Amino acid sequence: MRRCIRYIRESNGGGPETVVRATTGRVTRRRARTRANLLDAAFAVFGAKGFGRVSIEEVCEAAGYSRGAFYSNFDSLDELFFALYRERADLIAEQVSGALALDGPDLDVPAAVDRVTEVLLLDRDWLLVKTDFLVHAARDPAVARTLLEHRARLRRAIADRLAGARGDATLPAVLGDADGAAHAVVAAYDGVTTQLLLDRDVEHARAWLGQLLTALLTEGGDTT
Repeated sequence: MRRCIRYIRESNGGGPETVVRATTGRVTRRRARTRANLLDAAFAVFGAKGFGRVSIEEVCEAAGYSRGAFYSNFDSLDELFFALYRERADLIAEQVSGALALDGPDLDVPAAVDRVTEVLLLDRDWLLVKTDFLVHAARDPAVARTLLEHRARLRRAIADRLAGARGDATLPAVLGDADGAAHAVVAAYDGVTTQLLLDRDVEHARAWLGQLLTALLTEGGDTT
């Protein structure tokens, strides 16, 4: 089957027109598939060897692509990692927001916490990769800034839901507001997942996360 290629003319600010080949839907789909395969291969290699011990060549070999295919999708391993991070951060935000939204405007915090901890991503391989990258980012301020921006997306998703339900769910005064509560939720998740890396007990991690979140987000967690 012949591939159809369109050509369009672009004007350079009054200068001579240039002929540019436009990408077709088929090319776009192939590139998306290549990108997805590179992400899958990178995740496997990062998980097996650690982020800081992997080269672009190893990712390409695992995916079955050339360096050219890599550089047509990513500028660096850092950029590739952030694509992985964005996928999983979006998934976690969707899981948390979806679980919190099931109550409608009347947020039942204990029930919502049960739902969140039941579905929340607790993938030990991903946590290993993320921890490796966290150490890498801690040594590079530019990378750290980008990582902080990605983490902020998850906190915003949680804060938006909590803020929308504040009339029906009273947050402990010590947290200040919905933003403070969202920071506490993410901090609890970070702490529990750190323990999970060591003891490998996913069920215990889910139970412990549920206890922490319930204590944090309800007045019953106050000790004063």
